[in-house]
Amino acid sequence: MKLLAIDSSTEACSCALFIDGGIQHRNMMAPRRHAEFILPLAEELLAAAGITPLQLDGVAFGCGPGSFTGLRLACGIAQGIAFAANIPVLPISSLATLAQAAAMEVGASQVLAAIDARMKEVYWGCYCLNELGLMQLIVEEIVCTPTQVTVPTMEGQWYGVGSGWSTYAELLQQRVGQSIDHSQAQRYPQAQAMLPLAVAKFERQQWLSAEEAVPVYLRNQVVT
Repeated sequence: MKLLAIDSSTEACSCALFIDGGIQHRNMMAPRRHAEFILPLAEELLAAAGITPLQLDGVAFGCGPGSFTGLRLACGIAQGIAFAANIPVLPISSLATLAQAAAMEVGASQVLAAIDARMKEVYWGCYCLNELGLMQLIVEEIVCTPTQVTVPTMEGQWYGVGSGWSTYAELLQQRVGQSIDHSQAQRYPQAQAMLPLAVAKFERQQWLSAEEAVPVYLRNQVVT
């Protein structure tokens, strides 16, 4: 299986390539410069692996929530590759990607993922690790003020990840009502953490055609 993953949903810009269990990736911080770097990063990965887009089996992209401009860019690139190679598209939540990274890097099993949505709001998602080692959404993702977030009643320690925990740590902790380890508050969605979720979707054939792929904004007001 060969999958390419791309993410430009936040200030970070990343690509990752999965080939039969092996993963290569490229990451960089590029606020407002994603269009300049995302394609060269993907081309560099493919060239290093000695393959072309036509040899891919699928393409995953960070579908949101996040920067509207970044989401549209990643979606458009994924659609372009999918159309050209006649392969499916695998949209992956930016919040789920954050949660999966926390599981992979620090062994977190219950994650409160929060991305700073600006306008004094956060994109918010509650995730738990399933028996396959994949982060599973517990309640619907939302955009709201930090004082409106909710957390499912569950045993065990929650782990906070994402820029929302950097900007609104005190308000979120007060709302959650317990001490949260948010040492990864400065983390951004990265394509390599997207791949386990994308591989699982591909194996279950939970993909979309290129024309069906759309960003997930969670709100109607444009924030670039």
